[in-house]
Amino acid sequence: MSILLTVGILVLVFVSIIVVLLVLMQRAKNDGGVGAAMGGGMAEATFGAETSNVLSKATIKGAVIFFVLAFALYLGYIYVANRGTSGVLAPEIAAPAAPVTSPQNTTVEATPAATPAGTPAPEAPAPAQQ
Repeated sequence: MSILLTVGILVLVFVSIIVVLLVLMQRAKNDGGVGAAMGGGMAEATFGAETSNVLSKATIKGAVIFFVLAFALYLGYIYVANRGTSGVLAPEIAAPAAPVTSPQNTTVEATPAATPAGTPAPEAPAPAQQ
């Protein structure tokens, strides 16, 4: 599966380079700019008078291929990452080893609060009789 993902990544890089070149070959609305400098005239000579239609359609198809391939690779990586797990995307939280129980017959004795020096401490309550 990892070989298939590697080949998919190489194809994705190739498609992205093609899409970038297709976008750069297109003429701008004002017939100038980077499109003319990067071979806009050459593309017109190659594809004829309907260059903008051909390049626009090729750009749309290239973009669709790019997004479909990127999504397929994303799903492939999720599959590879969860192949050995239970199929849950979130990490599993370990259960506590033993349940926490509280003793039934315990009394909590109040600890005296800190008092300023020179004042008598309050008396502690008498223990409960059983």
